[in-house]
Amino acid sequence: MGFINNAKAETAGKEAREAYARGDYVLVYKFIEANTNSKSTAPMTGIADQITAVESAGWMLQNMAAAEGKTLGGERIALVCLFRRRNQ
Repeated sequence: MGFINNAKAETAGKEAREAYARGDYVLVYKFIEANTNSKSTAPMTGIADQITAVESAGWMLQNMAAAEGKTLGGERIALVCLFRRRNQ
């Protein structure tokens, strides 16, 4: 995991733990990743690391929606993910 992806995963995990500690039952989180080539199929390792960080805080991914956009810096992929607390 690279420096930026590591920082994003740490932030996502921290925010997920805080939401869990507050007693929230639903967490909606937006993940953004630079898209270097939208015409190829490839793993989204940074996104996977961030989802793993949230799930390790007691959440389970239930739904996901994706959007693609262009910025001055290039293309971006945004994933909006709905997590629910795991039954414990």
